[in-house]
Amino acid sequence: MNLLKFFTAGSVDDGKSTLIGRLLYDTDSILADQLEALQQSNRKNDDGSIDLAILTDGLRAEREQGITIDVAYKYFQTSKRKFIIADTPGHIQYTRNMVTGASTAKLAIILIDARNGVVEQTIRHSYLVSLLGIEHVVVCLNKMDMVGYSETVFDAITEKYKSLAARLDLKEVTFIPVSALKGDNVVNESQNMDWYSGVSLLHFLESVDAEDRLPYNLARMPVQWVIRPQTQELHDYRGYAGRILSGSFQVNDQITVLPSGNSSVLERIEIFEQQTLQAHAGQSVTLHLKDNIDISRGDVLVNSAHLPQRSQLIEADLCWMDARPLDESITYLIQHNSKVSKCKIREIIYKVDINTLEKQEAYDFKLNDIGRVVLKTADELAFDLYAENKANGAAILIDSRTNLTVAALMFRKAVD
Repeated sequence: MNLLKFFTAGSVDDGKSTLIGRLLYDTDSILADQLEALQQSNRKNDDGSIDLAILTDGLRAEREQGITIDVAYKYFQTSKRKFIIADTPGHIQYTRNMVTGASTAKLAIILIDARNGVVEQTIRHSYLVSLLGIEHVVVCLNKMDMVGYSETVFDAITEKYKSLAARLDLKEVTFIPVSALKGDNVVNESQNMDWYSGVSLLHFLESVDAEDRLPYNLARMPVQWVIRPQTQELHDYRGYAGRILSGSFQVNDQITVLPSGNSSVLERIEIFEQQTLQAHAGQSVTLHLKDNIDISRGDVLVNSAHLPQRSQLIEADLCWMDARPLDESITYLIQHNSKVSKCKIREIIYKVDINTLEKQEAYDFKLNDIGRVVLKTADELAFDLYAENKANGAAILIDSRTNLTVAALMFRKAVD
């Protein structure tokens, strides 16, 4: 049984938490004590029914205000698939939380209130989906019960979003009319929209292709730990432990160590103290090389036949996440996998106007701003372009004064 990670996005009060609550409730994925607490809660809908949004509102402030602030992760499964859901905030000031929840997702559910249509946050979240390269997009037109289950309303909003999707180059977009409050087309097909010939949201989630398509030939493993027991029994043991980001390694592969550029042959692969001839992306392994090479945490072991890019000057898309604006005069830390290096923002190329999607000349980045920069790192980074290999094409920026993560980065090219 495979796993699908997806997240919900949309504007404030579009019904994201209610939609997830409905998915959990109608698939019998709620524990008995949760169900009892839900039934005893003071929060009710206008018609007296249970407010299912409570299931994902974990913070006291969320329950008091009836909004989503932090990312809430929920887990459930059906007979066909396992799911991890990230319920992300709709408020503009929490866009950074939405980026965090979306960063590992394979599918995005973008909710649109059928009464309001496409709004600023719809555009913002759709742009982020495009920026993060998320493969599948499901646009749920929610609150269809409040527009009389109108096909005309559905068609008008669908056409408007299609033009937005074309501008953002979103290729796989599916439209589903739903009512999270009433349960229409969430788990079960609706009887109120006979004009809709598609499937329910759950049916789509169970059947969509969720296979990882990491490039098999781009073998990358950042070294997390160098294992040297130096005991009598393991006197000559030298292993390099880490998690394979992408591709696969096989015994006898020619291996290059970056950034040093030294090379050797892969002599042995261990997984949980068991030897194997091959290891793949997602597995935590210990690799042994034929030659003793000076290797440290932060170095990357790669297949010599397909080397990543290497540079200290990188052009990257940036999502700014800190209340303090970007300061080009200070030195930040960049963490790329297990490697941490000092860096400075060399140039701000442009900032994106979310309302028009136009690229504008900019001199600063403030909270939730998105754009493109050139950064200079103290150490050479071995990276792939984000569009070609997400696993090795992203990084975070850290303010060394506060130790806070201030930005997410997606590498676009090495600068000559």
